[in-house]
Amino acid sequence: MHLTDQAIEELLDRRGLETVSTARLADRLRYFVDLNPESEIPVDRLATWPARLDDE
Repeated sequence: MHLTDQAIEELLDRRGLETVSTARLADRLRYFVDLNPESEIPVDRLATWPARLDDE
């Protein structure tokens, strides 16, 4: 199991029943990057992937 898989499982265990708006998620990602500017590129890649899922 990858470290990422463990983190996703923790997220589901702790927050699995919650619903989150896209706007709230975007705010949290911005806040995370403000605190961790070295993570800007991975967060950018993560944010653009679901944004473009419907693109061909």
